[in-house]
Amino acid sequence: MLSEKLKRQLCQASCSGLFIALLASCSSPQVSQQTQANKEVLPTVKPAETALDFIALSKNQRGTQASESLISASERYLLEEDFVSGLWLANQIEPVFSAGVEENAHTLYRIYLVQAQALFALDKTLLSLAKLEQINELNIAKTSAYYRTLAAVHEARNFPVLSLAARLQEFPLLNENEEQSLASIWAQFQSLTPWQLSQLTSEELPFANGWVRLTQFANQFGDNNDRFKRSLSQWQRLFPTHPAHLLLPNIQSTIDSQVFNYQNIAVILPLSGKQTAAGNAAQQGILAAYGNDKTSKLHFFDAETLDWSTLEETLSELSIDFVVGPLLRKHVDSYLALEQLTTPTLLLNLPHSQPLLPHQFAISMRPEDEAVQAASTLAKKDFEMPIILMHQDPVSERIANTFIQEWHSITGEAPRLMPFSKGKKMQTMLKTALGVEQSEERIKDLNRRIKYTIKSDVRNRRDVDMIYIVGSPTQTRVLKPYVDVSISPFADAIPMFASSRSHSIKIDEGGTRDLAGLRFTEMPWLLESKQQNKSLVSQSKSLFPQRSDSLQRIFAMGYDALGLVNKVNLMQQHSYIRHYGQVGVLQLNQSNILTRSLLWGRYQKESVTEVAMD
Repeated sequence: MLSEKLKRQLCQASCSGLFIALLASCSSPQVSQQTQANKEVLPTVKPAETALDFIALSKNQRGTQASESLISASERYLLEEDFVSGLWLANQIEPVFSAGVEENAHTLYRIYLVQAQALFALDKTLLSLAKLEQINELNIAKTSAYYRTLAAVHEARNFPVLSLAARLQEFPLLNENEEQSLASIWAQFQSLTPWQLSQLTSEELPFANGWVRLTQFANQFGDNNDRFKRSLSQWQRLFPTHPAHLLLPNIQSTIDSQVFNYQNIAVILPLSGKQTAAGNAAQQGILAAYGNDKTSKLHFFDAETLDWSTLEETLSELSIDFVVGPLLRKHVDSYLALEQLTTPTLLLNLPHSQPLLPHQFAISMRPEDEAVQAASTLAKKDFEMPIILMHQDPVSERIANTFIQEWHSITGEAPRLMPFSKGKKMQTMLKTALGVEQSEERIKDLNRRIKYTIKSDVRNRRDVDMIYIVGSPTQTRVLKPYVDVSISPFADAIPMFASSRSHSIKIDEGGTRDLAGLRFTEMPWLLESKQQNKSLVSQSKSLFPQRSDSLQRIFAMGYDALGLVNKVNLMQQHSYIRHYGQVGVLQLNQSNILTRSLLWGRYQKESVTEVAMD
């Protein structure tokens, strides 16, 4: 609602013909002469300080002076936090200048910026973004206020890379609070995943290379005092004029943090019952990481036979100072129900709903996480008509829906979803999705009309430019060749991508030719890569040649879990620290959940290799 005083001021201006006349005169050829004449008769007034002062001042002005006062009034309303009045006034002024965009570009810039800032303050984030896009179309130099607003809008929309890019563009335009701005930028860099960091390097932004390299050093060596200090010295030599030098004393002062070294570690796993195989795989992974470690002692507990009511007492008797597990979600819920238990804990699964306490951490292996990474990465590739081929099962549906939601939030468009089932229905579905079925019908119709059989090739839809597959390895191995043969010989191959569900190292042993060209997300343990522990993979294959893909993933999680025992508290203190594990690059979020970033692999005719996607 507009204030009554503003209504009276504008009403007076409107009734006297001034409000409309002064706006209309802004684009009139006689503006400069009329304004000069008015200057001679205007009484002396005190400098305007409030929005209402500027409005009162505009009543005795014409042309450029009047418009300047009204725009200043709308800007002043924002400073006074009267966002509704500021937006309303800017909306009234805008039509006068919108007819001549080029000659009024700087004036429109100020008006659009007021509108964008007011809309954002009023929780109209998408409308604010639209106004900022109008500013961008003006093709004139931007001010720090524009980039600051753009950063806030992208942050509100949960686009950290775009928000940080705007902050980097704003920084060279700032005149004060440099160290505070640097600290804020550094905090944003610390929260980025590896794939988000890669996205940022693809743009030319002020000081970006130095920031990225500093972040990478902190990610990799932040938990190792000596290596981190050496890497910071190397960074100083590489980027001697980078503004982040101001932050180094503060970063270096936090390096010598408390080092945790737990002596007695309890491990709670299902070592009997239906999930024995999963418990054994996790146990074998933990023991592989334990190796010949003489500094700590492991105590294994069977979650299926454990007396939860006496667990706290048992842990105390054994002087347990850290707990790994449980593995199954039902046991996680039972464990978290012990509210008096304050032993630091790394859960190997997420609870159903209960939030974690400060001393509790959890590894997330949710397939939805990789769907977010895949959608965010692929949405940057400018695909315009993607389709998702999804097998009809609960896990595939979760992955596909998460992919669609992330894609839509980035592009404003939703990929087309094509569910499929096994057997002949799969081929029929593919023909429909790619438009092959319609092409076959047109050929049949043409043959009927001319009463001759002509030689012809079916043609697929040309607008589909990307396919994302969500299905099992067996389904994908059948599905991909169907897609290949459905592509017209006159058309380019459609790029195909998949989730880790489509990959199996056991099936790959039978050959990879049918899947050539398919790219997919995967953990390092199951993809030959720089991050893969190759010697341990070889040893694991020789000891457990029949281990399934799902148990391989649990083994890798167990291996990483023990490596995280003495690290999660440091990750909690310093958000830049990452764990480069076999299940992915792990980072701790504000909910104390360790989320993963995966690698990308690609099927060649005779092999599977790691590929860069950013």
